[in-house]
Parts: sequence; structure tokens; C-alpha cells
Amino acid sequence: MSIMKQSGASEIDAKIIDVLRHRVGKDERAAKPHDWYTATVLTLRDAIIDQWMDSTRKTYEQGGKRVYYLSLEFLIGRLLRDALSNMGLTREMEKALREHGFDLSALENLEPDAALGNGGLGRLAACFMESLASLDIPAYGYGIRYVNGMFRQRIDDGWQVELPETWLSHGNPWEFDRRESAYIIGFGGEVVANGDAVEWRPAEKVEASAVDTPVVGWRGKRVNTLRLWTAHAFDPLRLDAFNAGDHFGALAEQVRADSLVRVLYPADSTSAGQELRLRQEYFFTSASIQDIVRRHVQYHGDIRTLPEKAAIQLNDTHPAVAVAELMRLMVDVHGLEFSEAWEVTKATVGYTNHTLLPEALESWPLPLFERLLPRHMQIVYAINSRVLREARKAGMDDAAIAAISLIDEGGERRVRMANLAFTGAHSVNGVAALHTDLMKTTVFSDLHKLYPTRINNKTNGVTPRRWLQQCNPGLTSVLKDAIGPAFLDDAEKLADLNALADDAALGERIAEVKRSNKIALAKHIKDLMGVRLDPDALFDVQIKRIHEYKRQLLNLIETVALYDQIRSHPERDWVPRVKIFGGKAASSYHNAKLIIKLANDIARRVNSDPSVGGLLKVVFVPNYNVSLAEKIIPAADLSEQISTAGMEASGTGNMKFALNGALTIGTLDGANIEIKDRVGDPNIEIFGLTAQEVEDQRANGYNPREVIEASRELQQAIAAIATGVFSPDDPQRYAGLMGGIYDHDWFMVAADFDSYHAAQRNIDRRWEQQAAWRASAIRNIANVGWFSSDRTIGEYARDIWGV
Repeated sequence: MSIMKQSGASEIDAKIIDVLRHRVGKDERAAKPHDWYTATVLTLRDAIIDQWMDSTRKTYEQGGKRVYYLSLEFLIGRLLRDALSNMGLTREMEKALREHGFDLSALENLEPDAALGNGGLGRLAACFMESLASLDIPAYGYGIRYVNGMFRQRIDDGWQVELPETWLSHGNPWEFDRRESAYIIGFGGEVVANGDAVEWRPAEKVEASAVDTPVVGWRGKRVNTLRLWTAHAFDPLRLDAFNAGDHFGALAEQVRADSLVRVLYPADSTSAGQELRLRQEYFFTSASIQDIVRRHVQYHGDIRTLPEKAAIQLNDTHPAVAVAELMRLMVDVHGLEFSEAWEVTKATVGYTNHTLLPEALESWPLPLFERLLPRHMQIVYAINSRVLREARKAGMDDAAIAAISLIDEGGERRVRMANLAFTGAHSVNGVAALHTDLMKTTVFSDLHKLYPTRINNKTNGVTPRRWLQQCNPGLTSVLKDAIGPAFLDDAEKLADLNALADDAALGERIAEVKRSNKIALAKHIKDLMGVRLDPDALFDVQIKRIHEYKRQLLNLIETVALYDQIRSHPERDWVPRVKIFGGKAASSYHNAKLIIKLANDIARRVNSDPSVGGLLKVVFVPNYNVSLAEKIIPAADLSEQISTAGMEASGTGNMKFALNGALTIGTLDGANIEIKDRVGDPNIEIFGLTAQEVEDQRANGYNPREVIEASRELQQAIAAIATGVFSPDDPQRYAGLMGGIYDHDWFMVAADFDSYHAAQRNIDRRWEQQAAWRASAIRNIANVGWFSSDRTIGEYARDIWGV
């Protein structure tokens, strides 16, 4: 451990002052808060570097196997609090800064959220990286260093407005440039014969160079590396064109390179957008695979031993081209025979599938793929030939072979990236038990028949360090007093709370912490949005990516029904509710953006209506990100996990809410099923159709119009929205959105409404029995320790990676 770890606050104080003067260049009397923030990070970083180097040295000395985690997103959030806590230096740093009149939490709030992800996929990757370090497993995370992220969300007149994230505008004190780790990435060109071999001669080349961020494990046990790629043109300025007056054209190559690392998920509704996405995915994947192969050959010599020293995990389908890239390097550069390279590739690569949605199982138009990656297209065809011959030999019919093929021949010919990832991996895992079962019977049913042992389940988890200890220190302190500190190192020790679930004193202490968190969130929302919230109301929260299958629309329609009932029956004892929404809609996703507008239109009407008497408030909190989640989740009483059954792979928000003492209202979808099994039926509110019932309804001619007309509350709520009650400035604004429910209702909003409405009224009855509610909250906390990402990573390590 570093000298900083062994020292007290006075030594840290001296170190901060030294850093402030000699590396930030400020006298302590002239330094501004952002200077103190930078000095604090650099001081902590110096301590981390010692551990980082020790971790790397130990891996090389032991000849250990490394995990390489390839993900298009890493939603890491702010790092200062996380790293201080994991290094065990929070108190010393607080004391040192207090001597200079600074509050550590105020400096932590100066750190921008890293704009490296959007939703659950990226947050899972961040939790996994932290758990890999905490479990002392050598690992690299590989992704893109996005300059502007997905977007910063602003709400103007209720509409989502997308603005570029500017998180790097003042630099990033956490990162290290690794200019020696740079690789040539090619696009286009042609493949030519070169003796018995072939040679790819790209028409365009860019340089990928590495930027590293340390990832600190719990108690500083290990520091791993998050390696992100940035792009540079080989000829950033064509001086001849510049001097000829073509000032913009002279920068074209650098602009082209910059576009690779500017934006996460550029809109792909145009052919140019599709091309940029494919370029991005190949850019980061090729750089990562080249880095992995270079490291292995440098330290271990023979590329054939790669599976013994490296486990490459593809986080969803985005890095699937890694299969073809690894084959290219082994065959074209290292001279392996195709068959031998194929066996090495399969033994090295694992693939995690995160969705059953067809649009997320990426496929690329064959002409685009072949134009950009001509050598890889040849390799894909060669792989496909082997796989299809194998399928034919196994006795599969033409329909099954067409489904297995890496080339979709139905209509426009497309390269199926999920099939490439599946065939090129020795392990293909789902992320919840239901999701894994559905993989076997839906999107991968024929591949599963061909490779029946390849699919396995690894239910997702979240890191309890960030999602309990750091974001909810008040609750953590109460739990330590109640059951001791063992759960800090093993979240499953939270099960000791079960014996205390009915302890009234413990329930009251936890309720006091919850109310304090609600007061803090209410103040944040008042400062941000000007809306006053009652901390004694039930805080009912749905924060996640805006998508029709996640059914924010079901929640909003039920909110309208509740609003109508409160106004129609003022004599009833209504439970005061605050409905909190947050999330981003993809830039080109019209209906999702319309749902955001509807949420804000409903909020405007409800919040200004004196007839509801403060019994109902609705807020859509803009620019949902990790830091906002860390404020909202500890304050939530009710967690909305209401996706259409069979469509949510797992979810991780459901785990975070339960860990912080919120009850779940949800469908039997994703990890909700396993949460129900862990916390017990009395401590969760389940409603709606099962995945099988959804499938049956769709297959048997589901008629949403009949369902709507049979439900008075649903019919009235839909009519109110459709006819402009909440949009008097544009009465037809939601006519199409509501008409879609009448016409097809693919996401079963109407089918599940009555069950959801009844479940919400049952939540009201539960809330009125506060002692029982608190006992249920304790049982949720006690029984979701199993959903720690430490457990998930332990399963990956044992069953897939062999580390």
C-alpha cells in the first residue's frame, strides 16, 4: 500500500498543497474550487498509481490470465467518491480539505459525469469493471473515449432537446495518454494475392491511440485498466489544400477521424449514419484486438496459446466483428491455418447477449460491410461455409440453415452480427434466467439446436459499493449498527437482516434515513425545476431509457386515471404520491420523444390543479445520468419495473432500488422473477401477463380495442390524452400515439392496464400500513445481496473465463 494510505490527514494535506502548487500551478490563497478539485484528484491518483503498477507487475510475474471486456459503453459516472471509498481514504481526505474550508462532497459535485454510456448496458460494464478489480481478477476494459457522449438532455416546453456533452472541456485528471499503444485501423480498399497468402490494402487509415483510466477495486486490492480509444488522422492538415484556400477541405481527414469518437450511437436512420456506426464498432474493436494480440505475443510468444492467457468477452453485439478481426490477425499476420485459427478464436471469445429485440441484434447491409471491410467479408463467408456445412451434416433443414446463416438472404442481404458472435464464441450467455430461456426458444433457437451446450445464464448484478455504501451512507451506517460490517465485503451477508425485519426500532431508523434522502431529493428538484415535493408522500419512480417496451406510457396512462379518480372522489383517503420520471430517448425515436412530452404535459396540468390538493405530483427530471440516479434511488419508495414480459433482458435498476429499500411493482420479466424468488411474494407487487401469455395473445389475435372498451378507467384516460386534454395547444398531438394502442398495442399496454391499476391501489393499501411496509423494505434489502456484481463476475470467472 502507498505511503498515502499509511499516513493521516496532515500528510494528505501537505500532499494536496504540493500538488496544487507544482502541478495545478496555484497558490492555495488564489486557488478556486475547481483547482482544489483537480489537486484532490491528482493527490488520490498518485496513491492509486502505486497500486496500479503493483497490480500490473503481479499479473506479469504470475503469468496470469487476463479478462478483456469489450463494450461500446462504460457508464462510469463520477470517480472521486468511488475511488476514495475503495481506497479507504474518505475520512482522511475530508479532514484535510476541511482545514482549508472545503467540503469534500462539494468538490465531488464539480466532477462531470463521464459521457461514455447511456443506459443499463454501460452501467453494467462499469459495475463489472469495479467487481473484477475487487475480486483481484486482472482485466482490461476496452471502449471508445467519446468526446461528446450520447447527448445532454434539456427539456424545452416539455420536449427533449439534444445538446452535446462537454465533459472533457476542462480536461480529465483521471486519464493517462498511452501514445505508445497506437494501432493502424484500415477501411475499404482491396484484398490482393500475396503468394499463398492474401493481403488487405486499405484505402483509408486512421490511428487509434489509447487513453487509460485506473479502476480501483474494494479496499484497493487491485487496480485494473479501462482503456479507451481516440482517433487521429495520419495527415491532420493537408497544407497544400490549406494554402490553396480550401481551409475546410484541408481538415477533412482529421474531421473524418474525429467523427469516430465524437458521439455514442449516432442516428442510423441514414446510410451515412449506418456507415459511421459500423466504422465506430470496427475502430474500437480492431484497436482492442490488436492490443490484446500484441500483448500476448510480446509476453507469451505463441499466438496459439492465446486462450490460456486471455479471455475476450463481447458485451452485447456491438463488438461482434472481433471474431472476424481476431481471425484476420491470426491468419493474415501470424500465419495460422484457418481451421486452427477458428479453434483458437472460439476458445478465447465469449459473447453476452443483452436483448431479444430484433433491431438490437445488429445486422449490416452486405454492400456496406464489404465496401468498408472487404477482408472481413471474406472471412465471414468462410466462417459461414463451415457453420452451414456443419448444420447440414447435423441434418438441419433449409429453414433452420437460413436462420443460422451469418448472411440474411431475406430481402436485402445483410451480415448478421449476433450470429457471427454466437458461432465465434465458446460461451453465449443471457443475463437473467427468463432471458436465457427465451434465447434458446426465440432468436437463437436453431443455433441452440446446433450448439446445445453453448448458451448459459449469468444473471446481472450491481456493485454494492456504489449503489449502497456510497450513494446511501445513512442507510449503510444503520445496517452496520444492526448486523455489523461483514456485508461491506460480502453483500450476501445482508441476509442477516431477515431476523430483524419486524424490529420496529430498526424499521423506524431506516424510515428516517429514507425521509432524509427524500428531503434531499426534493430540495434538488425544487432548485432544478421549481416543483415542490412532499417528502411524506410515496415517491414512485421510473428512471431508465425511454423505450416503448419499458412502458413509461403505461405508467403515464395510469397516472391520468389516478388523477381523474382523485378529482372525481375527493371524499376518499388517497395516498399522496409523487411520480418521478427520468430518461433519454434516442434522437430519432419519435414515439419515445413524444412520451417525454406527454409526461411533461401531464405534469404541467396535474401540478397546477388545486383540486388534487397536493395528493399527486408528476415530475420528469431532465438529463438522467449516474449522478442523478445516485440521488433518486436512495429516496425511492416504489420501483417501477413494468416492461412487457419477455422483452427486458434483465434490468439492473430493479436491483439498485431494492438494495436501497424500495418495493418493486413489476411484471414477471427479466430479473424481476429472480428478485421475487429472493425477497418473497409478500414483499413485491407483481402484475400483468407472463412472457408466455404475451406470446399467446399475439399469436391468437389479440384485440386491444375490445380490452379498452371493456375498461372504463382505461378508456377515459386514453380518450383524455387523445383528445387534447393535456395538450390544448395541439389537441391532435397524442392522437396517433393513443391510436397505436387501439390498433395494434404490440407492447400490451391495454392488456396489462387493469392489472397494473389494481396493483397500484394495492400499493396504496400497503403504504397505509407503515410497519408492514418497513418490514417489506427491510426484507428487500436483506435478500438482494445475491444480485451483487461480485457474484456475477465470480460466475463468469469460474464458468466462462477460467480465471
